Amino acid sequence: MFYHIETEERGAGGKSGTVYTLRHNDGSQAEVWPANGFNCLRWQIVVDGHLRDLLYTAPDWESNPVPTRSGIPVLFPFPNRIRDGRYSFGWKDYQLPLNDSVKQNAIHGYAPRHAWQVFGYGSDQDSAWIHGDFHASVDAPETVEFWPADYRLSLIYRLTENSLRLESRVRNLGSTPLPFGLGFHPYFRFPCADESVAHYRLHAPARSIWECVDSLPTGERQSVADAINWNTPRPINSTQLDTLYTDLGAITERPDGMLLRAELTHETLPGALQVWTNGDFRESVLFTPPHRQAVCIEPYTCGTDAINLAERKIDAGLQILPPDGEWTGCVEFRWEPSPR
Repeated sequence: MFYHIETEERGAGGKSGTVYTLRHNDGSQAEVWPANGFNCLRWQIVVDGHLRDLLYTAPDWESNPVPTRSGIPVLFPFPNRIRDGRYSFGWKDYQLPLNDSVKQNAIHGYAPRHAWQVFGYGSDQDSAWIHGDFHASVDAPETVEFWPADYRLSLIYRLTENSLRLESRVRNLGSTPLPFGLGFHPYFRFPCADESVAHYRLHAPARSIWECVDSLPTGERQSVADAINWNTPRPINSTQLDTLYTDLGAITERPDGMLLRAELTHETLPGALQVWTNGDFRESVLFTPPHRQAVCIEPYTCGTDAINLAERKIDAGLQILPPDGEWTGCVEFRWEPSPR
């Protein structure tokens, strides 16, 4: 067997649970924490005989596991913010808890802040995988009043020799339409690099950005200014990013329909970290955290505050499933030891 899975009881922030580590015999591995939002906290590869991180994990994770600041937070049923935590859907008004950093908006949904259920895991000669579900009325019943329909988000992490694949499925379990958006918030690090992202090179083609005020879109789109334009690869240097891109391009496309949306390389080190998605991931946030030890390339199916933009007849990618409806999507992170 080229792959296997190890389990261990571990705790963070006073909450304990089983941690699943997917391993390849070459040493590469992915560490998944179901009790903490089904976060893949670490994805590591072997470079020159040493295990190297491809994801940033906050050094105080075990004492202070902030749900959306390490690893790969899963953002659902909405990514990013909802203005004032308010929206209307189906002739009903909703008020969500205000839980962004300034306590003025709702942010990042409920999936990253609750424990998920594990429904299977395994390995064979091609991959190791783990399947987790987040069922709103079961895993976070206190949130049911905040969303129009009950739902189940299923996610499979699949580790291969050079990739971490995220296979997602959303089901509407309610009797009314389900609006949703799905996003992933990976904190990427380049292996063997120093802590700063200044020497990372980014290639992430896009034709437009959403004009934002206080991190919320006005509904207008703008052309991409030179300072934040990544249509050709260039170093990040001192650029500070917290930008919502749309009209995304693709560096290349595979026969299976997966699109190479972004590629992270380094000025002096070999290799490339790639972000592939299917076409439904039509928006992207590029973000450099204040500590500048990571860069976030965040695939979203919809933009920030999409549910309120939809109310204004502005298409920001909000998905709506009928009762018993189902949606599937895929994101794949790849490490290429030698870039194209």
